Amino acid sequence: MNSSKKTIDNIRNIAIIAHVDHGKTTLVDSMFRQSGVFRSNEQVRERVLDSNDLERERGITILSKNTSVNYGDVKINIVDTPGHADFGGEVERVLKMVNGVLLLIDSFEGPMPQTRFVLRKALELNLAPIVVLNKADRPDSRPSEVIDEVLGLFIDLGAESDQLDFPILHVSARDGWALTDDQLAPDGGSPDLTPLFEAIINTVPAPVGDPDMPLQALISSIDYDEYVGRIAIGRIERGTASRSQQVAVCGKAVSNEKISRLYTFEGLKRIEIESAGIGDIVAIAGLGEVSIGDTVCDMLTPEPLPFVSIDEPTISMTFSVNNSPFAGREGSLVTSRHLRERLFHEVRTNVSMRVEETDSPDAFKVSGRGELHLSILIETMRRQGYEFSVSKPKAILRELDGITCEPVEHLVIDAPDASVGTIIEKLANRKADLVNMRKGGGGYTRLEFHIPARGLIGFRSEFLTDTKGNGIMNHVFHGFEPYKGDIAARARGVLIAWENGEAAAYGLYSAQDRGVLFIHPGAVVYEGMIVGECNRDSDMGINVCKRKHATNVRAAGADEAIRLTPPRIFSLEQALEFISDDELIEVTPKNIRLRKRILNADQRMRSQRTGVKG
Repeated sequence: MNSSKKTIDNIRNIAIIAHVDHGKTTLVDSMFRQSGVFRSNEQVRERVLDSNDLERERGITILSKNTSVNYGDVKINIVDTPGHADFGGEVERVLKMVNGVLLLIDSFEGPMPQTRFVLRKALELNLAPIVVLNKADRPDSRPSEVIDEVLGLFIDLGAESDQLDFPILHVSARDGWALTDDQLAPDGGSPDLTPLFEAIINTVPAPVGDPDMPLQALISSIDYDEYVGRIAIGRIERGTASRSQQVAVCGKAVSNEKISRLYTFEGLKRIEIESAGIGDIVAIAGLGEVSIGDTVCDMLTPEPLPFVSIDEPTISMTFSVNNSPFAGREGSLVTSRHLRERLFHEVRTNVSMRVEETDSPDAFKVSGRGELHLSILIETMRRQGYEFSVSKPKAILRELDGITCEPVEHLVIDAPDASVGTIIEKLANRKADLVNMRKGGGGYTRLEFHIPARGLIGFRSEFLTDTKGNGIMNHVFHGFEPYKGDIAARARGVLIAWENGEAAAYGLYSAQDRGVLFIHPGAVVYEGMIVGECNRDSDMGINVCKRKHATNVRAAGADEAIRLTPPRIFSLEQALEFISDDELIEVTPKNIRLRKRILNADQRMRSQRTGVKG
């Protein structure tokens, strides 16, 4: 069959990549407004693509989103990607759908750890970059220095000479304007995003392929619709896809399927179409158990395309059936069957997560990119009605050339000058190596470390305390290095409830001198549940259900109100950082409880003695 490749001039495919909170989703909002996606009188909420409840609550993008805008006669397919390092798998897989990237960088902060990560992936795929310096209207922006840092980053990552010839735009995503290097902000009037749209048209290559060759479409994302089932999203590399077409799905095996419905993306909507050609990003229904990385091919010519390699997970934890005395009280999905089905369903769409069976039918080993990656899964599951227990996160070790190696993170910290010494000292105890340090503006210093992934567990809360909430820390996977030795565990023990019951103010008042409490009066507790942090380095059992005996004798001071110190309430991430190896987190739709793995005090003591003897 003769090949006659064509250039599809009316399509551009781009991904927006950046570090977290540099303004990707806000920029897409402005592109929507100026390309006519919204009506002039339409009320639109901010960060319209962050449709997930958790995304809106936390102000971050977790899942990549597909959308499009029209500029003149050209359709620009846009993929909005996560900015947090833990969701790097989302970025890696969607880059196969595009020909260019908008690299968004804060014009004050400059390139951050995730910037390096996503840019490296884009350069490896030879994608055309456009550098966008966002928040250019900030009074403290430093565009010249940031451009130098960006150029240095491209050189460090081994960019080719043609990739170094990237256009630079100064943008305010919030206000909706863009300027090139040789433009000055106009006096009066309102600039718009025209220079950005022009840069996309002129810099990002148009898709090229042969419409007469057999169909090939690489699946990079999976969605679900309650009416039509699984929906595969990918880009057509060659040929044409049509509704009712018989196709072959090439994955681990080859299966014959039929395209029941075909969609394309128009603004925020999925529009059903009859057919689509080269370069278009489409959503396909009716393909059965299709997975990310599969290729949809012509039935007579099943030729799979190579998929991008996804970096391996670095952190793991054990998800197990809840076996506390409160099991089944608050959740509707509590059995091992429910837990297993949900976890294995997750890995179908979350390509950077792994789930493995364990020796116990009630426990599963779940591995991901970081604590946030796994905690988002936990939070999503508890909102869906699941009830289960999770263990302390652990770093995944590897044997490389006969040497035990562990994952190491590149950590970047912006901290007030007064707290720099404390931070360096604490990170040194966590086996971190200081690799760079420079003075920033406004009384801040930027510190860069290489630190074992396990050394970051539990550090964030200490860091926020040491910097009085004014520090900023970001990290991204750096690589595997030889194991750096043991890291000291939590310095203090915990206060453990020694009986089932309801916590009373009188019992809590007696206990608060022993440490910091985690519960309010009236909280229902059980034996082995962790109710506070001890002042000492050992665990202590306490009776928080104790009540004052009622007598007819009036004691001195009896009328004085019992005053309790407000308890420390953990978020899920803080709880994951706090617990030790012999402890679990009980997760239910209504509560997050900390507990000992072995609830009974006598059994716990025997287990510790056996461990010492062993």
